[in-house]
Amino acid sequence: MSERLDTLMAARMRMIEDRDAHAKVLAAPFNRDNAERARSKFVEMQSVIDAIDRAIAGEQAAS
Repeated sequence: MSERLDTLMAARMRMIEDRDAHAKVLAAPFNRDNAERARSKFVEMQSVIDAIDRAIAGEQAAS
């Protein structure tokens, strides 16, 4: 793999770890303040993961 693809894969793994932390908060007993923030951050992290997935697909198609 190219260095760029390696970097994208590492970034994807990091974002998944961050997203999972927010999912755990959402799965915990309800606390409005924590849940609202976690929901927002979860959606944000998923958007980043989706963008990274598109970048990875572009890199793989180019090679």
